[in-house]
Amino acid sequence: METPVHAEHILSLHELVTGTADIKAILQGVTGFASKAMSQAAGDPIDCALTLRRRKRTATVAGSSDKAVLLDHIEQSLGQGPCLDALDQGKPLLLDDVATDVDWPQYSRALGAEGCHSALGVPMDLGETSEAVLNFFASKPGLFTPEVIDEAAAFAHVAGSTLRLAIRIETVEQLNADLKTAMTTRTIIDLACGAIMAQNRCTQEEAFKFISKASSHRNEKVHKVATDIITHVSGAAEGSLHFED
Repeated sequence: METPVHAEHILSLHELVTGTADIKAILQGVTGFASKAMSQAAGDPIDCALTLRRRKRTATVAGSSDKAVLLDHIEQSLGQGPCLDALDQGKPLLLDDVATDVDWPQYSRALGAEGCHSALGVPMDLGETSEAVLNFFASKPGLFTPEVIDEAAAFAHVAGSTLRLAIRIETVEQLNADLKTAMTTRTIIDLACGAIMAQNRCTQEEAFKFISKASSHRNEKVHKVATDIITHVSGAAEGSLHFED
């Protein structure tokens, strides 16, 4: 039977999303709550690291401690360990004791050298465009009992829904920022075309061709050339344009 995640952890996770739009800060908060939840379940201190991977972006790693981040980076650099395999297999994977482990020998030796003697990788379901995994570390072997593993899986399920929401919010905000940038750029170019049309009694198409030709000759973007034209004509730089949310 699956161990229920404490209501306080569920509330804390969702408050992360409402409290900040910074995905790195959310990941950091998740690892802190995960470390607390698993330490309570195991009755011994357990650190947690979280690795988030998204298309066309570098992996983002957060941890409940600097040591957790270090141990996660070691696994990434070696290319072996329960965290990586848990992602591939879609289920929790346990390294119960570095002294007897035969599945990830290199990683086990590296963990032992850092004073860590067991680890647990738990994947998170984030949909098709992202993937994440929680990596738990303990200084003693045998702490990740079936009950503790169930608790970790239940926490990952709840945290996964939190991260999915956070990623959606971040994506929408990025789209809005991109749209504002595009609107600003388009407006600057239109204003520059208007200035050229007024001075040279030409069409908008001819004015834009003039800006494009100048852009090519100066090896600068069309937007930069248009900004220079507006600044020269009116003294109003790009920074004077604002769009309300």
